[in-house]
Amino acid sequence: MKPKVFIAKPVPEEVEAFISKHCDYRVWRESVPIPEEVLKREVADVEGLMTPKGVITEEFLSHAPKLKIVSNIAVGYDAFDIEAMRRHGVIGTHTPGVLDDSVADLVFSLLLATARRIPEYDSYVKKGNWSHHLDSVEHFGKDVHHRTLGIIGPGRIGEKIAKRAALGFDMKVIYHSRAPKPKLEYTYGAQRKELHELLAISDYVVVMVPLTEETHHFIGAEQFNLMKKDSVFINAARGAVIDEQALIEALKNGRIWAAGLDVYETEPVETNNPLLQLSNVVTLPHIGSATAQARFDMAMLAAQNLVAGVTGGKPKNVVKELRDLIKEE
Repeated sequence: MKPKVFIAKPVPEEVEAFISKHCDYRVWRESVPIPEEVLKREVADVEGLMTPKGVITEEFLSHAPKLKIVSNIAVGYDAFDIEAMRRHGVIGTHTPGVLDDSVADLVFSLLLATARRIPEYDSYVKKGNWSHHLDSVEHFGKDVHHRTLGIIGPGRIGEKIAKRAALGFDMKVIYHSRAPKPKLEYTYGAQRKELHELLAISDYVVVMVPLTEETHHFIGAEQFNLMKKDSVFINAARGAVIDEQALIEALKNGRIWAAGLDVYETEPVETNNPLLQLSNVVTLPHIGSATAQARFDMAMLAAQNLVAGVTGGKPKNVVKELRDLIKEE
């Protein structure tokens, strides 16, 4: 008998076909997110759950007594209650690697759009306001080439960003992390700095740290006050690693020049959020991995992890905190 699994969002036909070879499955086919109460009913008899950024708590797991694996269709897994999953013996997997280049492309797009004020001037032209050349200094953007890029928390995606910066735009790359990154230093000439040093000398600051208890509001008023007044701040990690109110104040008061954001403390971002009213902020709707190829690759990798977890195999991408739950042969 095939193990039962539930897929909590529509997936490509090829991914569904792969799962069907190994599992009996049900799938949520609506374009809107599955309601929590429906999901709780669906997991009552399954051994595996494949979900986009699912919130896995003690209470949720109480509805899934047979569950062995939660396969996250994302890299971040801050919605996993690791200790609850450990108590229930449920492993969790994610999808690192396959979206690195796509997210790095998005980060650099956000950086360029912010620096050169592209959304602002796209709107300017479309509204018919281009009646004269914008030759005065208040209309100018910022150069990206040959400037200094500071990356806070450079993992796999941070390395891809550094590659684009150093090789594509002749930028000086500096970084802050708990441990040295020899590959980053050797390949792209990056220099490791203390956080206060990085903030003080970077023209562009990109935050890529994961969201944990330690990184919640990792960047706040103190850090913004250390940055150059003409610096640009980019966040494509998680909204809550930034004290959003402190960012708003820094932007309003000219403490920093501009910001480019793909993530927010509350998502979808609230319509009355002051960030949406600031002309020196570029706002995107959390689309870091939103390309057809990246999303296909993420879904297929999540499916492979799922199948391995319910058929006695070893999923490739178990989150590090739960790897000890995998039995060694």
